[in-house]
Amino acid sequence: MTKTATLAAAIAALERHVGFRRGRLVSMAQRLQQAGVVPTGAPRTAPQLSLVDVVNLVVAYAADAPLHLAARSVATYGELSPGGANLSGAPANIKVTAADYLASIAALAVEGDIGIRRLKLEFVSTWPELAVQFEDSSIHRFQAVGAIAGHWQSSGHRQSLTINGAALADALQEVFH
Repeated sequence: MTKTATLAAAIAALERHVGFRRGRLVSMAQRLQQAGVVPTGAPRTAPQLSLVDVVNLVVAYAADAPLHLAARSVATYGELSPGGANLSGAPANIKVTAADYLASIAALAVEGDIGIRRLKLEFVSTWPELAVQFEDSSIHRFQAVGAIAGHWQSSGHRQSLTINGAALADALQEVFH
């Protein structure tokens, strides 16, 4: 049986552990519900979110897009590939998107994996990119297909939000245990 959590519990945990602003989380959640990305509740029944739903809420918030683009941001960041590689002809076991990777990280975090606590997840909002920084300072980048890995993707400054792996793990463990 898959564990679920209420939307309110997820928002409270992300606010408390990761430092996300509650008002922005609530607004993002509403936009994601309207788009069918996360479930809505029923009368007198709180919405029940899966682990992937909570990850989608994190991505929407971290992407720092306008509210009306929340659902599109989740899709865009979810489709990012390792180093911007085109994996369309690759074997199924090699086709790993950012969404797959984040879901794996979240599952390991809930299980108490120590290594996940040492990660840093950087969501670049100037252009779609997810940079996963490991303890040894190596970085695994997920970028749009065709992007030149490790290069600046636009002119101007680079804006990003970095999430501490330990903080995210604490929030997910609180919600799913």
